[in-house]
Amino acid sequence: MQYGQTFLVLRRLLARIRDVMAEEGDPQRRLDRVVTAIAEDMRAEVCSLYVRRAGDVLELFATQGLRQSAVHTTRLRVSEGLIGEIAAKARPLALADAQNHPSFVYRPETGEEVYHSLMGVPVLRGGRVLGVLAVQSRTRRQYADEEIEALQTVAMVLAEVLDRGDLVGRAELARVEGTGLLPARLEGVAVCAGLGIGVAVPRQPLLSIRRIVAEDTRIEHERLRQAVADMHGALEVMFGSSDMPAAGEHRDVLETYRMIAEDVGWLRRIGEAINSGLTAEAAVQKVADDIRTRLGSVADSYLRERVHDLEDLARRLMQHLIGSDAAAADMPANGDLILIASSMGPAELLDFDRGRLRGVVLEEGSPASHVAIVARALDLPVVGQVRGALNRIEAGDLLIVDGDHGQVLVRPGEDVRMAFVESLRARNERKAGYAALRDLPAETADGARVTLNINAGLLVDMMHLSETGADGVGLYRTEVPFMVRPEMPDVESQRTLYRRVLDHANGRPVVFRTLDVGGDKVLPYLGEPVDENPAMGWRAIRVSFDRPAMLRQQLRALIRAAAGGPLSVMFPMITEVAELDYARALLDRELDRQRERGDPLPTVLRVGAMLEVPALLFQLPALFARVEFVSIGSNDLFQFLRASDRSSARTSERYDTLSPLVLGLLRNVVRHAEAAGVPVSLCGEMASRPLEAMALMGVGLRNISVAPPAVGPVKTMIRSLTVSTLEKYMESLYDSTSMSVRDKLQAFAADHGVII
Repeated sequence: MQYGQTFLVLRRLLARIRDVMAEEGDPQRRLDRVVTAIAEDMRAEVCSLYVRRAGDVLELFATQGLRQSAVHTTRLRVSEGLIGEIAAKARPLALADAQNHPSFVYRPETGEEVYHSLMGVPVLRGGRVLGVLAVQSRTRRQYADEEIEALQTVAMVLAEVLDRGDLVGRAELARVEGTGLLPARLEGVAVCAGLGIGVAVPRQPLLSIRRIVAEDTRIEHERLRQAVADMHGALEVMFGSSDMPAAGEHRDVLETYRMIAEDVGWLRRIGEAINSGLTAEAAVQKVADDIRTRLGSVADSYLRERVHDLEDLARRLMQHLIGSDAAAADMPANGDLILIASSMGPAELLDFDRGRLRGVVLEEGSPASHVAIVARALDLPVVGQVRGALNRIEAGDLLIVDGDHGQVLVRPGEDVRMAFVESLRARNERKAGYAALRDLPAETADGARVTLNINAGLLVDMMHLSETGADGVGLYRTEVPFMVRPEMPDVESQRTLYRRVLDHANGRPVVFRTLDVGGDKVLPYLGEPVDENPAMGWRAIRVSFDRPAMLRQQLRALIRAAAGGPLSVMFPMITEVAELDYARALLDRELDRQRERGDPLPTVLRVGAMLEVPALLFQLPALFARVEFVSIGSNDLFQFLRASDRSSARTSERYDTLSPLVLGLLRNVVRHAEAAGVPVSLCGEMASRPLEAMALMGVGLRNISVAPPAVGPVKTMIRSLTVSTLEKYMESLYDSTSMSVRDKLQAFAADHGVII
């Protein structure tokens, strides 16, 4: 069928379904009439509806064309056969020759062996697969995209019927089999550190829709226009009155969110759905379901974040259309809360009382997600990638969110709860103890002064300088603003950000690392494919060399931001000194440009390189002759050194950073630096753990950069350490052939009263 014809058929079909649904009587008979209407209007010989039952089983509930004796008899497991594959992947499938597809499963009781073509779509409701709607024909028919979209629209109408619980009780699918009401431990990924205790508040992605088929599309378009205007106004009020920190990259995230809310392409698709015969709220849900289906499973983290943003905006827009406040719905009147959701947009946390919100559990989510950025600004523990959280956690369940170890305890016993309450109390006491050290220097018991900096990548992180008493910022990751915006920020936007960073530093030194993008840090506007081995591919300085204008603009912004003051710039992933020479030449060009314009220059310029590629270890004398400082990027250096992906659970735990090999390598770098009179620091995750930081002191490092929460524990360790004794002890460890000396260092700490 042509597009216009498909459009007219769909509107007529929706009207027929609306009339059938409005009738009184047996739900099964109404369902039988619906599948008959779909088959007739879509010119299909078969239309079948499979409904999801407990145990992940799809049961044939109604059919026109297959044998009626198969209804409520034929069952397929989710992922079994073509119908099961559609349910498992939550994506449509259209085949001209279904019987020769490798996933085809023949069920003789249905009589479907004479039908060759098949088009099926999932019946989705709020991200859940409720069933599968399929049509079949005897001929080998190629289905058009417009026909697939039409069947998806019909499936959305049927989702409303299934979600009412008339056919399958909601309780049947409410929880995973076997969970009962016993205590449970759910594993996930640590997204934001911390501990939180409270009662569960499930967050459903979308609201219940009472009207699906439109009476008058003109009225629906006007309702949409008014709801969009109301939503924009509400967002402005929320962002303006937020009690979050006034500045930070979380503000960049929210600004990106605001831009998406105004995107005309998204709104145009909603308008087209209204033209097909849907109400405004049903059109919003259809577009949200379409986007989730098409983009929800992509590997690109940037695109996944766009899906979450749009789902959040869809929910907000539906609130204004339906006239409900989802944030207040089913909210306990008092007590601490733990929010449970599949995924979240960056602004959703702002809907809740931050005085009561104690943590977040997500079925998706990662440390780099937008909601994680906002959660860190609010100091909320978050555990992500908790499979089936919404099904396995009941509203009102007591939860313990352990953001340090990536676990969620559901309905814990009294003894477990009290143990975590004690852990939370001890944690708060330790934080108070660390705060008492804020104004004391990071100095060992025998007088060795250590420069203790923080790693940062968000403007909100700069607040931790004064909170922790850190000496400065040893690594400022400049790529975050590039990753959260839909297009590359211009020079002035970058200059403003870098100036704000320096202002917040209030005289403390800041080391800016130039763009470390590419690999798994995707910039959508670069338009480049991801390498098969992204960590060792086109990333960091390699991207900058292939896009020199991007690096020059960043250097220009840094020079202007630091005019009249000091500037420290560090280039990442230098493989050989020739690359450093080229990067420095680009920097010199920008300095000349600034000078020729008669604009002020930085008073002091320090240029450094990150030592994170093992090849550079063979050019240490030449390296130290060209730089004012070197920073060891231990995360990449050690994974490249051992050919061990640090994101792989199987290999990352096999090799210990506290091995004689690693410690000897670091000692060698320190000796080259001392001979050249060039400062050397370490800014990887290794420095953030007190025992590892103690080992770094032992190899001679006196400058480390850590995550802000690690400043207190590491400073406590430093002030309890007699480093001269440790250095002498470690001389006996470098020649060892064991894979780790961790136990020996732990014993040293215990014997010498070092607090780790």
